Amino acid sequence: MQALSMACNIGILRYFIKKTFCYAHPSLERTLWGIRFPNPVGLAAGFDKDAKYTHGLSCLGFGFVEIGTVTPLPQPGNPSPRLFRLPTDKALINRMGFNNEGSKKAAIRLQHRKDTLIIGGNIGKNKITPNEDAILDYEKAFLDLYDVVDYFVVNVSSPNTPGLRELQDKEPLTRILTHLQSLNQKGNKPKPILLKIAPDLSDEQLKDIVSIVQDTGLDGIVATNTTIGRDGLQTSSERIQEIGAGGLSGKPLKHRATEVIRFIHTHSNGTIPIIAAGGVFTAADAQEKLAAGASLVQVYTGFIYEGPGIVKNICKGLL
Repeated sequence: MQALSMACNIGILRYFIKKTFCYAHPSLERTLWGIRFPNPVGLAAGFDKDAKYTHGLSCLGFGFVEIGTVTPLPQPGNPSPRLFRLPTDKALINRMGFNNEGSKKAAIRLQHRKDTLIIGGNIGKNKITPNEDAILDYEKAFLDLYDVVDYFVVNVSSPNTPGLRELQDKEPLTRILTHLQSLNQKGNKPKPILLKIAPDLSDEQLKDIVSIVQDTGLDGIVATNTTIGRDGLQTSSERIQEIGAGGLSGKPLKHRATEVIRFIHTHSNGTIPIIAAGGVFTAADAQEKLAAGASLVQVYTGFIYEGPGIVKNICKGLL
């Protein structure tokens, strides 16, 4: 990523990289929340946590990039090793733990960026912050990034910060989202706010999510985060046990993520815009998510396994 960033600072190299990996066509454009996305394929949060690589990523053809998860205070995350490949399953297990340099540093980087890439700001709470004070962390990160991102994603669904998923319960989640919406309305131009949810929620919990999003006037949902489940893996159970805790992403998540998208789309009568994440490797995977009710898709594990040509391949296939 450092080499890519350096290369994209040199005019002739940037030209050839973009020519190789970017793919544009009017039919790929999407307009959502008043934002024109050049194509529907974005990079999910967790890859460029500190907004260090937006310039290089813009040269790989992404329609948008979600930075973070960003917390108000810098934090080192969980001890290493904390990221594991499961090549047989085309999956990853991570327990990164929101390692990032803090919302102030990310905001400064985004102020000085050279690209015009659409940026989402994924925000979370610090590990040391008790859940009853989480609302203050989300407020701080929201205000720090407000002027430098195009939309926000509230992350209460990572399995790698102790107790974080408890904030998906109706009462604390409604409180956080209502507060962020009140801050949002005070700005000159309110930013779209989305909620990122776990794939491990029951149907009843998903119905609650739909009603919370509608009641708070939220702009959409990112479905889904990583799963704590381990069903159907081809990797040996001994290896899985050896790796231990963490969120599973990639191909094994594909079916469940699509189920969640379809459920939300159906139970909201298609009124809630959805960004799909989970098992997107090919144009067929992306089309499956779009057909289930998503408006945009994101890749992460697919990017790791398929390489820098993934956006172009998906866009060509969709077209």
